[in-house]
Amino acid sequence: MKIYVPLDSAAVALGADDVAAAITAEAARRGLTVEVVRNGSRGMVWLEPLVEVVTDAGRTGFGPLTLTDVPGLFGDLASHPKALGPVEDLPWMKGQTRLTFARVGVIDPLSLAEYEAQGGLVGLRRAQAMDKAAIVAEVTESGLRGRGGAGFPTGIKWKTVSEAPGAQKYIVCNADEGDSATFADRMLMEGDPFTLIEGMAIAGLACGANKGFVYIRSEYPVAIRVMEAAVELAREAGLLGPTFDMEIRVGAGAYVCGEETSLLNSLEGKRGVVRAKPPLPALEGFMGKPTVVNNVISLASVPVIMAKGAAHYKDFGLGRSRGTIPLQIAGNVRFGGLYECAFGLTLGQIVDDIAGGTATGRPVKAVQVGGPLGAYHPRSEFNTPFGYEEFAGQGGLIGHAGLTVFDDTADMLKQARFAMEFCAIESCGKCTPCRIGAVRGTETIDRIAKGDADAIPLLTDLCNTMKSGSLCALGGFTPYPVMSALTHFPDDFAPMKEAAE
Repeated sequence: MKIYVPLDSAAVALGADDVAAAITAEAARRGLTVEVVRNGSRGMVWLEPLVEVVTDAGRTGFGPLTLTDVPGLFGDLASHPKALGPVEDLPWMKGQTRLTFARVGVIDPLSLAEYEAQGGLVGLRRAQAMDKAAIVAEVTESGLRGRGGAGFPTGIKWKTVSEAPGAQKYIVCNADEGDSATFADRMLMEGDPFTLIEGMAIAGLACGANKGFVYIRSEYPVAIRVMEAAVELAREAGLLGPTFDMEIRVGAGAYVCGEETSLLNSLEGKRGVVRAKPPLPALEGFMGKPTVVNNVISLASVPVIMAKGAAHYKDFGLGRSRGTIPLQIAGNVRFGGLYECAFGLTLGQIVDDIAGGTATGRPVKAVQVGGPLGAYHPRSEFNTPFGYEEFAGQGGLIGHAGLTVFDDTADMLKQARFAMEFCAIESCGKCTPCRIGAVRGTETIDRIAKGDADAIPLLTDLCNTMKSGSLCALGGFTPYPVMSALTHFPDDFAPMKEAAE
């Protein structure tokens, strides 16, 4: 008997470790031999812990499983009260296009044999038979853009590093993932770490780099443990070594270290503050050497591009947003979790159809897309296709593709204040618009809340200054949630109007 129990952090937070231990204990009590495999999460957080039992009909899901549900796994499975049927047939799974996350939740994350049996290493072996320029050209042709927020074309970045002079170059994976409502990086590292390792190895071949680093936030202990173990296994198997090797580094939890130059400073043992550009990290990055800095999902998307070809990957999506995107759906929703699909679904389809609307059953008031620095989108913008340029046209950004849903009880003035205060707390202090602007901005929003009508134009001017003068995304994008809240939800600023009258 083979049973899968997720080791994913979300599942563990909901009791997966206890469920796994209870299954082992129950099997021992019955004198049965059971293989318990700790896999990644399928992404259906509302069903966690989601336990899968291998049957003649395939892998059957049961969830959300509690300790009292465990004995029933050893009886008539069809009559189990938490039986869900074949996991692959669940509506959430059937509607997805899983390319980057194809193996997450399916395999034992630390089984290199299973990884290879499920299509792993095909891309790396193809890349090994190509020259640098050909690999870069393939990634460029695929249309892959940075999945960490900026959406910068990956191929252009790789080409710059590949052609930069210097014998020593580096590949750095940004796994800091500090945005609220984002968890794709963590899920990938916990559920399919060899995909990231393969992607980094391919990047090393393309750019002439022989060393890589994965910078993981300290709040991800499971991801750190799994990645460290996977690196050792990959090294033992000869996938890593003199040609390209890598190591895991753990950050100290500063939000600003999600910005690439702050991350590089931290990686070098310095204070995590933003560097002025130029020079670009692609020319003078880690230790002053040409460096590729890519997000986890960007690098983890490379193996499937190399395995199936640029044309296959580019066939998904719309406009300049090619391939698939792992949507991370959170907040007040019925069905929260990770859903990988091609670019192009509208915001309304994502919120109403996939997420199932609000968990409270109340009307959706707003959706924040792109983490704490993303704009708040009202229902009037729900016909916006999910794409980089499409959201930029609405005064927003896709960012790391995290979505937080709010119902009609949310106070958008308070949400705007949270965004500004968040920037004030997390600012590294390098530039004046972020360091001082966020503090003054918080004070200005407090004036508006107390009925000061004259504070609104001040807030608008301050936001414009922050957008144009900040050195990094923290200060530059903080105005997005603030101004979108003020623009789309003026009724939430009614106390100001009443006081003015």
